[in-house]
Amino acid sequence: MPETRMTVNSERTLPEVINHIAGNIQEIIGSEFQLAKTEIKDGISKTSTPAATLGVGLVISFFALGFLLLAAVYALSIVMAAWLAALFVGATLAIASIALISSGVRKLKRINVLLEKNC
Repeated sequence: MPETRMTVNSERTLPEVINHIAGNIQEIIGSEFQLAKTEIKDGISKTSTPAATLGVGLVISFFALGFLLLAAVYALSIVMAAWLAALFVGATLAIASIALISSGVRKLKRINVLLEKNC
């Protein structure tokens, strides 16, 4: 088999080649950052409308819950004094919220303990 040799054109010096490589690396990194910024902006633009819709829905649901609680107070005020009906509904909500909060805190502490054991 005949041996073929490639001739290398040595027009550039080693420092020039290294500078060229460093410039290319900087350009690649800059392009990657630009791509990441574009992808983030695209993701934000895609999620902003659904997020706003969710926020408006949550606000409306809070108002709906308030009116439902007011209706419960009005319904109870038929069989008891209005102040007692409001107190009853408020106390019921307070008990339910305390139970939910304490349950959530207990579960979070359990998760925290499991994470500490695994690390």
